[in-house]
Amino acid sequence: MKLSVFTVATPDLTPEELAKAAMDAGIEGIEWRFKEVPPEAVDESPSFWRNNRCSIDPGGSEEDWLRFKRAAELYGRKSLAVVPYLTCGDLEATNSVMKAAALLGASFIRVGIPGFDRTSNYNELYAKTVVYLTEVEQMASSYRLKALVETHHQTIAPSASLAYRLVRHFHPDHIGVLYDPGNMVHEGYENYRMGLELLGPYLAHVHVKNGGYHRATAGGPGKAVWGTSWSPLDEGAVPWAQVIADLQAVGYDGYFGIEDFSGTHASREMLIQFAEKMELWTSLRTV
Repeated sequence: MKLSVFTVATPDLTPEELAKAAMDAGIEGIEWRFKEVPPEAVDESPSFWRNNRCSIDPGGSEEDWLRFKRAAELYGRKSLAVVPYLTCGDLEATNSVMKAAALLGASFIRVGIPGFDRTSNYNELYAKTVVYLTEVEQMASSYRLKALVETHHQTIAPSASLAYRLVRHFHPDHIGVLYDPGNMVHEGYENYRMGLELLGPYLAHVHVKNGGYHRATAGGPGKAVWGTSWSPLDEGAVPWAQVIADLQAVGYDGYFGIEDFSGTHASREMLIQFAEKMELWTSLRTV
């Protein structure tokens, strides 16, 4: 089993500290967060999405970007991915991310897909995304990378089937799916085996986190009274032993990338526990 870490989940570590912590935990791959830290956040405590000390600045120089490659190589780790927060249709920014990924020797990036908030018609958003991905496919082929659509709540691809509907137009060598069952707790749940069988060769990467449900305060007549939140890996709604068994059943041999947002453990301990839990879950027999 191949393990990786998405550095959004390790905001308190520098690139060098993260690479060493990954080595200590037996984690081979690193998915580098590609996002600037807001100037007003630099004096804040480390956090996942603001003062994240393990992020590549898109506005940095190539020499700045190469620091991350050197950090990985120093501890014998692989720069697996560069993971940005792209806007669908922004080809210039997409090209910049691919340039950074190629420089680091990474294998894939994450591309941008539209959110869905009921203000725009899904069919229009879908058509716009297919046009964007058509250009992205050509870029990815040129850079010898793979561009991934992530199953993510509040987007037009919250489930395996809706992600497949987007990527099926393209060659799986260049366009694929980042499968995230933790996100599917919030929106997009489908039977795991069925979704994985549908994705077939487009299944390119898996993120590992968990989430659960809680009673929320009612906001008036007709308002939902259940909410979702992030959970420790073994306490949420995702049955990871079953998901791993389903992944094995469809022949998945790629990486499993930790992206734990529960904040239950400090980064170094979180990585160690992730590796231990993955070993345990892999050993369990499920139907």
